[in-house]
Amino acid sequence: MNYIVFDLEWNQAPFGHGRSNPKIPFEILEIGAVKLNAHRKTIDEFHETIKPLVYREMNKQTQKIVHLDMKELKDSKTFSPVARHFLEWCGSDYIFVTWGPSDIFELQRNLDYYRIQYDFPKPLLYYDLQKLYSLAEDDGKRRPALQEAVEAMGIPETKQFHGAYEDAWYTAEVMKKLNIKPVLEYKSVDYYHLPDSKDEEIRLHFKTYDKYVSMAYDSKEEALQDKAVTAIRCTKCGMPVIRRMNWFASSTGNMYYALIQCPIHGNVKGKIRIRKTRGDKIFIVKTIKPATDQDVEDLKARKEAVREKRHKRVEKEKAARRRRKGKAQGQSGKKDGSVKQTDQVQSSTK
Repeated sequence: MNYIVFDLEWNQAPFGHGRSNPKIPFEILEIGAVKLNAHRKTIDEFHETIKPLVYREMNKQTQKIVHLDMKELKDSKTFSPVARHFLEWCGSDYIFVTWGPSDIFELQRNLDYYRIQYDFPKPLLYYDLQKLYSLAEDDGKRRPALQEAVEAMGIPETKQFHGAYEDAWYTAEVMKKLNIKPVLEYKSVDYYHLPDSKDEEIRLHFKTYDKYVSMAYDSKEEALQDKAVTAIRCTKCGMPVIRRMNWFASSTGNMYYALIQCPIHGNVKGKIRIRKTRGDKIFIVKTIKPATDQDVEDLKARKEAVREKRHKRVEKEKAARRRRKGKAQGQSGKKDGSVKQTDQVQSSTK
């Protein structure tokens, strides 16, 4: 199997988000890729620029980052022939490698917009080398920029960054030097094409955590009623556990947390992320992993902070209702007083 290390450069609506085409908010202008064999040796390269058809002027913020000129792109091929060439160049036995999750999502969105057929597997698993680098060289949570990784690994900076081919080349060089075997199992899941049914839902088991990706739901409430979404078991033995902390929402309501205890393997924490689909629905990404003593304390503090914030919000709403009620009563009293005064004037007149 080969590794297709690729990078994209794209443009967006030049006159603001309100002028964006929702079917293709980011139009690809350049594809760069390096093909590595199973031993991580370069065996081929790909690079083509693309003539835009949707956004024909460069967004000012994009222009500050990418090294592309619209005048030069007019002589390039359009996306369809370039994309077909790229897919053919990839071959049949490969896995994508990117620096971050965005490129693989936008590639599929552009392919769909131009109605180009592709047969990526479902679920589409790939290597996010930014994540793998963090797991191997950092704390596993931070997501460093590509240039930072290049500098840390002592890779000669012979090319400019923020070009599709150049960034793909640097990513491939990082992959070559990285001690990748210990983290190679940690494939990422693409969320562009979600499971269409319960049978297709994604369940991945890694050494340090489990991951679950649901089908789409009409609402968050519907999703949270699904037992598959809220189920949580020990990642090591899968046995039933003692529930120490039921699922509770973050202050924004887009995250949910829970804590359980396995009699054999100790504390286990769960996290649910509520994510939006490309339509008006939502889906769930759930991770379950062992919890340290510090994790337990952090969850307790997080739950208490959410409770305090909710309490303050309720008290603030009560105070606002009391003020509105008092104001309404005051206005009513003024009206009653004016009526009585009018009656007195009329009585004295008589």
